[in-house]
Parts: sequence; C-alpha cells; structure tokens
Amino acid sequence: MSILARFLGRGASGLVIAPMSRRDLEQVMRIEDVSYPRPWTRRLFEGELDMAQRGERCYLVARDNGVLVGYAGLMYVVADAHVTNIAVASEQQRRGIATRLLAELSWEAVRHGCDAMTLEVRVSNTAARSLYERFGFVEAGVRKNYYENTEDAIVMWCNDLRSADHLESLRVLCPEAVR
Repeated sequence: MSILARFLGRGASGLVIAPMSRRDLEQVMRIEDVSYPRPWTRRLFEGELDMAQRGERCYLVARDNGVLVGYAGLMYVVADAHVTNIAVASEQQRRGIATRLLAELSWEAVRHGCDAMTLEVRVSNTAARSLYERFGFVEAGVRKNYYENTEDAIVMWCNDLRSADHLESLRVLCPEAVR
C-alpha cells in the first residue's frame, strides 16, 4: 500500500475510515434503523459524539467511493475498551468492512492505552461471533434476555491488547488498518 493511501485510510478495497461527525448521522441512522430492532436515536449518537470530542469515546465511519457503508463505536472504561456497536449496510456486508472497522477500533484502544476490549453479541449472530473470535475475543458470560428482553447476549473479552502476539495478529488480520 502506498504512503498516500495509508495516510488517507484507504486499503486495497478503496475503503476509507474516518472519525464520525454529526454530518454523518443521517446516513448512520439509515443503517442503524434497519440493523437493530431497537435502534439508537439520533440524539443518543449526538451525545456519544460529544463524549468522543472529550476523548471518552471513539466513533468511526467507513466510506466506499464516498458513500457511508458502515460505522463502529468504542467506549473507554478505565484501562478497558467496550465496543458499543458495529453496523454495515446490508447490501455491503461480507466485504470485510466490519473486519476493517473492528481492526481500527482495536488500534484505537491500543493507542488509548487499553489492556482489554469487551462487547456483547446476540447469541443468534454467528457471523459476528466468528469475526470477534478471529480478533481474539473469547466468551466470558451470558446476559439473559439482554436484547429486547427476549434474546441473550454473549459477553466476550479480548485481553492482552498490547501484547506483541496480539499486535502481530492485528497486522495479519487487517494490514490496511496498520498505521
């Protein structure tokens, strides 16, 4: 990858990753509304972006040819990071966009000094669970009826984020995200 492409955040696919801004929220909400049975509100995203401005969160968007195709968020809690969401437009799924977003969040957590990352995932979302496992997340527990009070969530953790082995794993999983 060229230095210019790396600077612009472009991988081989032409995907560009950038910080989420309020200007992105209309497109983010379109994806959010079809991705989740109980989507976040625009106001909730605005509050999260305010916290990102203070360094308490990190929200990213993925664009392909200028079109917003996905987004992801991270919350910092002491020395841990919590993945708040990852969503990709349904017609863009299975193209590596979620992989790239998770890799970028992982590097952000490392830069922030986090030792571990955690997240919740629907029991039924086997594709997401597989993605998280590739990134070193392991099941740590279950939250009963976490989603809409009907579906359990699996709690997953990825420890030792800053270890040499994990950093090398990130480089191999998604070289486009390495900076």
